[in-house]
Amino acid sequence: MPFARSNGELCANAVPLTAIATAAGTPTYVYSWPDMRMRCRRLASAFRDVEHRICYAVKANSNLAVLARFAALGTGFDIVSGGELERVLLAGGDPARVVFSGVGKTTADIDFAIKCGIDCLNVESAGELDRIEARAALLSRRVRIAIRVNPNVDAGTHPHLATGLEGSKFGVPPGEARALYRRAARAEHLEIAGIGCHIGSQILDVAPYARALKRLLALVDALAEDGIALGHVNIGGGFGVAQGTQGRGLDHRGLGRLVAETLSVRPVPQPTLLLEPGRLLVANAGVLLTRVEYLKPGPSSRHAGFAVVDAGMNDLLRPALYGAKHTVRAVAPRGQRRWWHVAGPVCESADQLARTPLAIEAGSLLAVGDAGAYGFAMSSNYNGRPRAAEVLVDADRFAIVRRRETTADLWRLERTV
Repeated sequence: MPFARSNGELCANAVPLTAIATAAGTPTYVYSWPDMRMRCRRLASAFRDVEHRICYAVKANSNLAVLARFAALGTGFDIVSGGELERVLLAGGDPARVVFSGVGKTTADIDFAIKCGIDCLNVESAGELDRIEARAALLSRRVRIAIRVNPNVDAGTHPHLATGLEGSKFGVPPGEARALYRRAARAEHLEIAGIGCHIGSQILDVAPYARALKRLLALVDALAEDGIALGHVNIGGGFGVAQGTQGRGLDHRGLGRLVAETLSVRPVPQPTLLLEPGRLLVANAGVLLTRVEYLKPGPSSRHAGFAVVDAGMNDLLRPALYGAKHTVRAVAPRGQRRWWHVAGPVCESADQLARTPLAIEAGSLLAVGDAGAYGFAMSSNYNGRPRAAEVLVDADRFAIVRRRETTADLWRLERTV
């Protein structure tokens, strides 16, 4: 475990979290690189019987130090904006191992991706295919594309995290996808690379992936009848992790076996499998370190009191946005254990990070767990609050890899008139 106790105090690998709080202050995101690396290697092992490429989903955690380390491991990257592509390049990522998804790619995004020579643009509408073809012709480039198919599969996740159902803004229906592939096959400046889907996030059951893969492969066979061969099949990401009170994550080894068995009975050469994990690699490898400012006991022993901390919903939006459950632990427990609402300082009733029993006092440090994914990446400056610092831990060493914002940073781009 990346965050465990040593002599009663919670540590990140071999580094006490109190030492990090002293150096970086609070609130601060703390990431364990050894844990991220281990999870990446475990996923690769789970799919060892299939030719595959892991494309880390940059949106989960886009810190440059994190991206640089994944690039050094040889991973590819899944991006959804031109800004994410710039981050990958700054971190030393190989553009030829980048796939670009997203329903609203601008002309500037597409031009930048084409000029950088990324591996594949994942097309999500007929209009986007038209735009990519036009820009490729204007730039005199041959551009690799795949169609993101919406397989109408219920992934059994939160409605805000479902992306593969009919009526979703993501992807295109299989019938329309076949027509788009036929158009692409006739286009001088387009090269068909593969096919893909992404059915949602925080998925805990293998069965939705099995249904989605079956529908993708049916379309692969139909395209083969049209004389269109595909080099890769992308099943997306969304691999769920144990989080909060949930005791298990997705059985990705079981998913690896299912995919291997499904592809083994198909004609050779088999397509390369693309995976787009984000949360799986980084969520459990991060905590949000925060300090208790005030304790407000409940009106009676039957009511939880409020532990008001210096991290709020602007730092960690997920509980307010999705009702996400995050474990919260005292770094060094003190006093009597009782129930608390862990609440932030933001002027919104929804600004509550958890409800949990804790042995704490004013000034105690808390570690909000499972915060390595969609924590800092979704943070904001709401209520005029500077964003948190980020720290990366490697064994017994740590480094501040993003300094805390100052209030001056908040208005640097503004002017009075």
